[in-house]
Amino acid sequence: MSGLTAFSGPAGLGFEEEVEMLDIGSKAPDFDLEDQEGKRHSLSALRGSWVVLYFYPKDDTPGCTTEACEFRNNKSVIEAAGAKVLGVSGDDRESHSKFANKHGLNFPILVDQDLQVIKAYGAYGEKQSFGKTRMGINRVTYLIDPRGNVAKVWPKVTPEGHASEVRQAIDELKVTA
Repeated sequence: MSGLTAFSGPAGLGFEEEVEMLDIGSKAPDFDLEDQEGKRHSLSALRGSWVVLYFYPKDDTPGCTTEACEFRNNKSVIEAAGAKVLGVSGDDRESHSKFANKHGLNFPILVDQDLQVIKAYGAYGEKQSFGKTRMGINRVTYLIDPRGNVAKVWPKVTPEGHASEVRQAIDELKVTA
């Protein structure tokens, strides 16, 4: 990660910066976050496995629901390829729990209300919505290798078909690893 890029925003609220994406080959930052069931998850505890770490803006919105359901539907083939799926957003545990239950999500959704992990992975920045520019969580996915290094990055995810893209990348990268 080469640094921060300054953007104007509400002063003192932590919304004024956009962080850069992690580079392929760089060490993925460790984290320790709670999921929708209150269980803790850390990247270091998953060493030895591939990890799909995907960031999304908000529970139960159309694009985020499509993406989550695609990961739900592809979880068995992703796990058969040796990978674990983790979703991350800034919503609270109650919101994650309702979202997971409503859509039968079968993987952890991690709570990052203070945006520390989201920012560490460069998933926070400028967004365009209804003709206005604002700061927020962007739809970003990282594939982390078993040694804890970034193997692939999807900086601007299209929800539909994304889980299949990730599964294919795992298969391709395992061959070259």
